[in-house]
Amino acid sequence: MPGERLTLRSTSEIGRFPGAAPPTRVQGTIHDENEKQEEGGCRRWFRKICPCCCKRKNSTSYDVTDKVELTKVPAPTPEPTKPKPENGERKETEGVELSVCSVDLLSSGSGQNRVEHHTDQFHGDELIIRRGQTFQIEIELNQPFSAETDKLHLELKTGFLPKVSKGTHVIIPLVEHLEDERWEAKITEQNGTKIKLSVNSPANAVIGLYGLSVITGSLKDEAPNTHSSSKNIVMLFNPWCEEDTVFMDDDAQRKEYVLNDTGRIYYGTEKQIGARTWNFGQFHEGILEACLFVLEKSDMPPSGRSDPVNVVRVISAMINAQDDYGVLVGNWSGNYSDGVSPAAWSSSVEILRKYHSTEGIPVSYGQCWVFSGVTTTVLRCLGIPTRSVTNFQSAHDTDVSLTTDVYFDENLQPIDHLNGDSVWNFHVWNDCWMARPDLPPGHGGWQAVDSTPQETSQGIFCCGPASISAIRSGQVYLKHDTPFVFAEVNSDKIYWQKNLDGTFSQIYSEKKAVGHCISTKAVGSDERDDITHLYKHPEDSEEERIAVETASRYGSKPDVYSAPAAEDVQVEVKLDGEGPRMGSDAKLSIVMKNLSSKARRATLHSQVAVMHYTGVLKNAIKKDQIPVELLPNEEKTIEWVLPYQQYQNQLMDQAALMLTLCGRVSETKQVLANQTSFRLRTPDLQILPLGDAVVGKEMSAKITFTNPLPRMLKDVVFRVEGLGLQKGHEVVVGDVGGHSTVTLTEHFIPSQPGPRKLVASLDCKQLTQVHGVADITVLEQ
Repeated sequence: MPGERLTLRSTSEIGRFPGAAPPTRVQGTIHDENEKQEEGGCRRWFRKICPCCCKRKNSTSYDVTDKVELTKVPAPTPEPTKPKPENGERKETEGVELSVCSVDLLSSGSGQNRVEHHTDQFHGDELIIRRGQTFQIEIELNQPFSAETDKLHLELKTGFLPKVSKGTHVIIPLVEHLEDERWEAKITEQNGTKIKLSVNSPANAVIGLYGLSVITGSLKDEAPNTHSSSKNIVMLFNPWCEEDTVFMDDDAQRKEYVLNDTGRIYYGTEKQIGARTWNFGQFHEGILEACLFVLEKSDMPPSGRSDPVNVVRVISAMINAQDDYGVLVGNWSGNYSDGVSPAAWSSSVEILRKYHSTEGIPVSYGQCWVFSGVTTTVLRCLGIPTRSVTNFQSAHDTDVSLTTDVYFDENLQPIDHLNGDSVWNFHVWNDCWMARPDLPPGHGGWQAVDSTPQETSQGIFCCGPASISAIRSGQVYLKHDTPFVFAEVNSDKIYWQKNLDGTFSQIYSEKKAVGHCISTKAVGSDERDDITHLYKHPEDSEEERIAVETASRYGSKPDVYSAPAAEDVQVEVKLDGEGPRMGSDAKLSIVMKNLSSKARRATLHSQVAVMHYTGVLKNAIKKDQIPVELLPNEEKTIEWVLPYQQYQNQLMDQAALMLTLCGRVSETKQVLANQTSFRLRTPDLQILPLGDAVVGKEMSAKITFTNPLPRMLKDVVFRVEGLGLQKGHEVVVGDVGGHSTVTLTEHFIPSQPGPRKLVASLDCKQLTQVHGVADITVLEQ
């Protein structure tokens, strides 16, 4: 009901998952026609949500595929038909309203749902699922379900005042075929009065706690029957789902950053690095309830919980208690007599359980490694890949200058009241993994998040998520809180002396003072992994200096570094025609223009990296340095080539790449920078209709594909479908040799007149995004 608070049922003060009855065994029989149906607790008839979805399709079809080359096409497997109650069954219950007797969420920790959704490690027997993935439930009705006379749909609600428009009130219709990226349910088994549903959720669904209702009725206009499940459903982010913005494609990394419930946190100094084991315990009894409680306590609108950027930002605020009664109170005084010393904690479990059991009283005390450990627990529990990260010699910039400033008077004595910036021996924060569709392409992947309360962000003590890619390149104008994290890892320490007139002059610059040995636990082992290279270019390299100077121009002291004498050189990247094609060398043109009347020299640093379609960069596959000399007013085109051999085993689904250029003009110190994303174009499937297109008359279409690669494609499958032309089906082709051509001939009988489209796609591991379409106008007979 609107305003009702959903809770996980508890058997302890922390909130233990209740046990669940074992899944109902489905019997493979149909009731005898003389067997009577029990009425159970049936109520009123209800209007079915979408009668057209439950109409039976004609089981006959005339889809024939003749394969001209390669492998023989197997005969299509006939679709199983749903069991249909015999006439006698419905006669016995004629006039009785369809209602639900019970709902089994099949939520056993060792059951199919929990295992397939990678939630089987959670304590208890609640249904815990991940978005963008199907799950199963069983419903027992008071009489057999008939699509001709009955209606049934599901409803999920989360948060206060659930609304369909906000995605917090979800209406799930019954359909014949499930499709991706939408809420739908399909009957997969029907045995007497029991039905089994496969339910699909979109990859952008709101995460959190849902209440489930089953609505039943008839196709007539009677009132509905509503059955509310006694158990709730928990929806989490899904790093196993490619469409989810937290998708991570490496299984070993998913095991480490989502499923590993222990880890190591580093401390000390860069020359004496210590390590301590930390129990994250995200699957421990009561921790899921505690994490959901933290989300609820934040007063974040439930509709905002679909976006991991929002969730991570809110969690970074809620882990500290500085201004919102969050989980932990920070204390650096050395006096912890009324709480627990930060150094005494070695687990997030006790902290989160205590916060939950006291209904939100902040726990005393924490420092940076404790804040980070608890943040890792909460985000891994919610399904966001997360790790704790330690930065040695970590700067704290208090005035957004993007430098660490030290002030002296005329006699070179420190001016204490001005020296607010500091450098910590070490500081611990978090990296979390997600795409960043709110930023330019190339800035997804690892994002820095800091729950330790240091400076406010938009008036709240939180920090991040800040793109590590943006930090590395000095693009501090990209949200969230990138300037602060940049200063922590790559600010210069600038020394200032007071002049007689009260102004300050820069007397010394220390370029390697901060951001050393940035560390996290290695994947699959307890070794330390140095990830400094992800946060910054090698110290004192030209790329690193460009990043520092670029960042400083957006700080409160933009003139710390000398401005270029002129900005008269331009650089851009151009594609030839529609761009490079898959299977060939990728060729782009770098065009440089000298707008001055003097010669210019520069060195361009180029890097090309594989990119997910979400903008997440995977790995660099080629780096170059390109010396350039430009005559006065000259325009020069440089041919840039990526050989096929260098990318053939590296590409992701969308075959996308990002070329990054940066450099400096020697004479003027002008910084040159450019990022260009491009993809390798795949061939289209050629579809040629044959014969007249007339309703009820057989026609055919020839589909041709030529492998653009010099290598064999393995396990090739075609998918062909045409609404009003033929049902969707697969054609197994098998292996296709390098540069070989495959031709298929499809035979079908159009069933609907008007403009139609015959669509085909190719599916194989080595080559994706290959498809084609033919427009066919079907005439009446």
